[in-house]
Amino acid sequence: MVDVKKDGVLLRQSDLDFENEGVLNPAVIREGNVIHLFYRAVRKGNYSTIGYCRLDGPLNIDKRDTTPFLSPQLDYEKHGMEDPRIVKIDDTYYLTYVAFDGDNALGALATSTNLQHFERYGIIAPQISYADFDRLTKDNCELNGKYLRYNRGANILADKDLVFFPRRINGKLTFLHRIKPDIQIVSINDLNELTDAFWENYFRHFDRHILLAPKYPHEVSYVGSGCPPVETKAGWLLIYHGVKDMVKGYEYSCCVALLDLDDPKKEIARLSYPLFKPELDYELAGDVDDVCFPTGTALINGVLYIYYGAADDLIACACVRLSTLVNELVGIGKAKQQQTPVIPVPPHHQL
Repeated sequence: MVDVKKDGVLLRQSDLDFENEGVLNPAVIREGNVIHLFYRAVRKGNYSTIGYCRLDGPLNIDKRDTTPFLSPQLDYEKHGMEDPRIVKIDDTYYLTYVAFDGDNALGALATSTNLQHFERYGIIAPQISYADFDRLTKDNCELNGKYLRYNRGANILADKDLVFFPRRINGKLTFLHRIKPDIQIVSINDLNELTDAFWENYFRHFDRHILLAPKYPHEVSYVGSGCPPVETKAGWLLIYHGVKDMVKGYEYSCCVALLDLDDPKKEIARLSYPLFKPELDYELAGDVDDVCFPTGTALINGVLYIYYGAADDLIACACVRLSTLVNELVGIGKAKQQQTPVIPVPPHHQL
């Protein structure tokens, strides 16, 4: 198993009004020796804004704003801006987050050229009812029965964990999103392609766009995008969260897969065990118990620092040597290639 070090708590809630209930799930980007964290700040009543702090090195807080960095302005985000992620593609920073209007939770985008001023692009996740989802997929796709369990009756399907790859792949913008229980992938030339017609065609062939589905016991309930993918020579390192339903509730673990550089839909390998899971007091008990929710990384001197929300209460960090993790996945991938192929059982109607 890969050796992971937990570095402990990085950021806790404060007495400030905008983050007096919790801080969690940060977007992370490194610029030189500076690491920027744009985190979900929650005030009492579960109202979220995006806070900001700056790190000098992976674990030292150099500056922390005393007011929200970004606050809701429009109806689609009026109850909160949640769980941000960030990448830089060409000269533009893409900050994605969950826009929550009190009823619907959907992936939205804001962009910047300087990390200081962000312009809202709006919701880019599909806005589709379960009735339309069922109509478009039922005659064309073999889907896990959990799509029915998690989404039946929804006026608008919850679509969270929208995460961009940090560069164009084959000239296309590529991002992940999550309609439970799987992680899906989208590739487009331009954001303007995301029209109603695009999404209708997408859902008619929805099974072609599923990137990762639950496979192992620690992720049996559902999976979701985590950190922006990390490019390595061996492939895209995808750190995501896996969820399993236990007697006391859901347990969220940090999971890892390796994807093909040119065609990320091709899974090279994934760990059959969590990279790390809730074990420490601050991960086991909080606003939501038993949660390790990774959302950002920083690579420093060959060590990958993984920033995550712990128990939906605070921000913690764990680290692993990148080469060790990649080599483990490459070894799993080679072993998989040598195995006799097994014809999988269609997932349709699995609950």
